Amino acid sequence: MRGTIGVFFLAAIVAATSQATTSRDATEAASVALQAAAIAQMLNAPERSEADRKRDAQRKPDEVLAFMGLGPGMVVLDLYSGGGYYSEIIARSVGDRGRVVAHNNEAYLAYARDEISSRYADGRLANVERLTAENNELKLPQSTFDMVTIILAYHDVYFVDEENGWPRIDGAALLAELHAALKPGGVLAIVDHVAEAGAPAETGGTLHRIDPARLEKDITAAGFVLEARGDMLRNPDDDLSKPMYDPQVRGKTDRVVFRFRRR
Repeated sequence: MRGTIGVFFLAAIVAATSQATTSRDATEAASVALQAAAIAQMLNAPERSEADRKRDAQRKPDEVLAFMGLGPGMVVLDLYSGGGYYSEIIARSVGDRGRVVAHNNEAYLAYARDEISSRYADGRLANVERLTAENNELKLPQSTFDMVTIILAYHDVYFVDEENGWPRIDGAALLAELHAALKPGGVLAIVDHVAEAGAPAETGGTLHRIDPARLEKDITAAGFVLEARGDMLRNPDDDLSKPMYDPQVRGKTDRVVFRFRRR
């Protein structure tokens, strides 16, 4: 009899735990859906450029940023922000109470000069602070950011082009800097082009892709916890042997979406 009671008691605990987990999952899903809807509505802002609007369909920024947990009032670092496509969306999403630091180095500034000039012209995006810092010279304030985004750029940790202003990045030092700059509980949000499983690190410089397993290993070794993967940008038809800038795959690459958290 005592054993039977124990079995029923254990079953009740399991059922209660399962219900609690289901309830949490449902609550989180509802919250993500609401934020995605809010970001999607913001994407229709008349101030956004036509070029940015055309990118939305394949980048799905509403789904990606809601999955990452972006919300109003956050302070966000957009690392290697390039022309600022994501910086603008994040800035509009965090609102007047939030702030975005859009980082680039000189190589990125040269590559996206025209887009950057038009994006920040006439003081638009007043809640965006532009930061220029070279590889291995990033000096960030500690425990400042609610989120750090690295969108389609983490693979460049393995890119080297000294002649054109891209010295080898000390990846471990960079991740340590980002870990310290995030508030406890802050999110490191990464989107990148997928390379073949087992692809060498050098693929980051040759194909501008990265094996998701290598990316995950790097980030977790730096003290971050992998919280979730998103599949909204996966493309099983991508030819992983082609560089991401090849005309046949550009804009259609298989992309991994990771949400890591600083504990």
